[in-house]
Amino acid sequence: MNNIVAIVGRPNVGKSTIFNRLTQTRQAITDKESGVTRDRHYGKSEWNGKEFSVIDTGGYVEGSDDIFEKEIRKQVELAIDEANVILFLVDAKDGITDLDQSVAQLLRRTEKKVILVANKVDNTQLLNEAVEFYNLGMGDYIPIASISGSGTGEMLDELVKHFVEDKAEEDLGIPKFAVIGRPNVGKSSFINALIGKEQNIVTEIAGTTRDSLNTPFNKFGFDFILVDTAGLRKKRNVHENLEFYSVMRSVRAIEHSDVCVLMVDATRGFEAQDQRIFHIADRNKKGVVILVNKWDLVEKDTQTTKEMEEHIRKKIAPFSDVPILFVSALNKQRLLKGLETAIHVYNNRMQKISTSKLNDVMLPLIEQNPPPALKGKYIRIKFCTQLPTSTPTFAFFANLPQYIKDPYKRFIENKLRENFDFSGVPIQIYFRKK
Repeated sequence: MNNIVAIVGRPNVGKSTIFNRLTQTRQAITDKESGVTRDRHYGKSEWNGKEFSVIDTGGYVEGSDDIFEKEIRKQVELAIDEANVILFLVDAKDGITDLDQSVAQLLRRTEKKVILVANKVDNTQLLNEAVEFYNLGMGDYIPIASISGSGTGEMLDELVKHFVEDKAEEDLGIPKFAVIGRPNVGKSSFINALIGKEQNIVTEIAGTTRDSLNTPFNKFGFDFILVDTAGLRKKRNVHENLEFYSVMRSVRAIEHSDVCVLMVDATRGFEAQDQRIFHIADRNKKGVVILVNKWDLVEKDTQTTKEMEEHIRKKIAPFSDVPILFVSALNKQRLLKGLETAIHVYNNRMQKISTSKLNDVMLPLIEQNPPPALKGKYIRIKFCTQLPTSTPTFAFFANLPQYIKDPYKRFIENKLRENFDFSGVPIQIYFRKK
């Protein structure tokens, strides 16, 4: 289970700087794959071996103070809803402002852990003056200077103390599916069509932060858990920045699932926001099935399906080995097929290939197409194995792993996909010293 940290505070207190500081080192690693669009507001981070996600709630706030007020309220509500721990950022140079007071007022109502962080404390005088932040009634604060990084270690130590540990509930061996996508693509219709009005709920497994985040279902001979997403919750009147909020909302659902069912609106095509949500699922190494909904509303000829599918695969490359189905939640067309495909992707994600079989298949292919020699040095791959991780991860042992470049890594991935069924599942490949 992944912990989520949200950064809240009024504009210009340094939220983005902290976000970048927390995510950049990790981002540089995770985004090596080409085609992964960096997200300004969502990233992965790690401290003392604990991985977590960071949400910068500083959306695109512009305008007068009363607009700020409303926007910040939405950001704080989003943080309270989605995060395990909240970093409340204030500016030591400005001291306490009215907006800080209103953020504090909202945060005092939550059960969640809130850590008050005084930013821009870059000299002794400011350190002494920062004691005024006790007046916010949020308890102790941590002084930092996000530009130079001083104090961030103490802040992170405090942060990881409050993470929720994995519960035994996390792994019941039952597939967890999240239905994700932008607003109004038909997520609720799809879920209602699947579960029927009777809502065949066996038990309510309390979610990590909110009850009935996970709803177990037993239908059509399948056992699975539906991870609640934005469509199932009371829609707040979010008109502005709908994109930002729907992406942030998808984050938690994605992180709590095994397989993501990404719904796309056929009448609008595969847009930039669909791509962002897809990449968050990919970055979290989740299985993915794409359902193109409202297919009944599209004028079709013999080529339409093929063209749409090609267009989507181009947009999601390099990870394009993903099942794409054309459905109609309204007419209940091919929904069961969508569910079967999600189960199939789940099984692909769980499969373990024996070391002997892997070597029997891969080593002859590698011998026929060895990695290109570099600086007159020949690279030999002698052995490979699947690592015992929750997602398919493979290690290939070579004499000079540092000389193996990305194109060859892609060649290996393609060969793995040709010989074993990893449809819908991201694969990780490492080259290690023999």
